[in-house]
Amino acid sequence: MKPYEQLLLENKAWAKEKISGDPGFFQRLVDIQAPKFLWIGCSDSRVPPNEITQTQPGEIFIHRNVANLVIHTDLNLLSVLQYAVEVLRIEHIIVCGHYGCGGVKAAMTKKSYGLINKWIRNIKDVYRYHQAEIDALESEDARLNKLIELNVQEQVYNLAKTSIIQQSWKKHKAPHLHGWVYDLADGVIRPLLDLEPNSPLDHPIFEYDNLEEDI
Repeated sequence: MKPYEQLLLENKAWAKEKISGDPGFFQRLVDIQAPKFLWIGCSDSRVPPNEITQTQPGEIFIHRNVANLVIHTDLNLLSVLQYAVEVLRIEHIIVCGHYGCGGVKAAMTKKSYGLINKWIRNIKDVYRYHQAEIDALESEDARLNKLIELNVQEQVYNLAKTSIIQQSWKKHKAPHLHGWVYDLADGVIRPLLDLEPNSPLDHPIFEYDNLEEDI
């Protein structure tokens, strides 16, 4: 049996098991999608959102990319964000990084990785902002983990700087923003940052004052 055929076989077994335990399971998913959470996570295969949070299909709207970045020119991310906020009315958005992240580790070096340089240079900026704090740590692992944590926090603030979030905060007092980091070593998620609706940003220049208009 070829590897991809094993995936199809496992899918059939999973679907059969779900129906046997709950005959209406799939029909409920067909009828409505009403998740309370948007998960913005890393593409790393060791960090599956549903599994590490023990949530079921339909409970989390998910977007993943290398190093869980929120980049204001990423139309993929912004489309997901707008749909989640304006259509699904998500209540919470979680940016979840993980220790040992290869994207963050690559950004800490001077090595060229071709096309991915354009992506991870956003992480290099996070390092530049916090270089003194990171470089003060003694071990390479400690410096990497600190940048991973700071990168998560920076992405949460990047969310808050979008007109999508600020508009929703003004109109609906939602969503709440959360920064988490997942530890591959023990499987535990550790909260780093929470932003309530209408929280002040790290600089007022990012706060829009004409949100009634189409920004």
